[in-house]
Amino acid sequence: MNDNIVEVKNINMNFYTKEGELEVLKDVNFNLKEGEILTLLGPSGSGKSTILNILTNLLKPTSGDIKITGNIGYMFQEDNLLEWRNIMDNITIGLEIQGKKDKKSLDRVESLLKTYGLWDFRSMYPKELSGGMRQRVALIRTLSVNPDILLLDEPFSGIDIFTREKFIESLIGYMDNNIGILLTTHELKEVEN
Repeated sequence: MNDNIVEVKNINMNFYTKEGELEVLKDVNFNLKEGEILTLLGPSGSGKSTILNILTNLLKPTSGDIKITGNIGYMFQEDNLLEWRNIMDNITIGLEIQGKKDKKSLDRVESLLKTYGLWDFRSMYPKELSGGMRQRVALIRTLSVNPDILLLDEPFSGIDIFTREKFIESLIGYMDNNIGILLTTHELKEVEN
């Protein structure tokens, strides 16, 4: 079908500090289509995460228009795992909130845990995992809600090369399901992959 599932028109974002007004985004425009991967490339502090936060309504832009068609899954730069919940409970928190923690969803989570090599760790707690493993848990949590639009903020940070390759392969697989993927990075070599 290849329709636009995200349309961003003339987005501007200013923050107000003690020193005055700080312009972070100016006239940002882009579209994301079904089955497409779009990368926002830029140095740290250039507003990439701000764009994702605007798309998820965590921030309201100073001006501009946004149109989103579909369910968003957002993987933050930090894993934001809840230390008092085991890995399975961390992954399924979004499903709980949405009231969608059913057999079909849990089967999907099981498959994702096995794909990313974390099935044997599902009863462990975040403090017992490495940084890369925590990132994989955050990715699985994001994918568990079966999003139409996948927002990934610096998704490869803290992930080893082997997991990165598996991650990229799975992203390509999600494109076949008409999921739109928007990711941020400051690493040119990640975009080239």
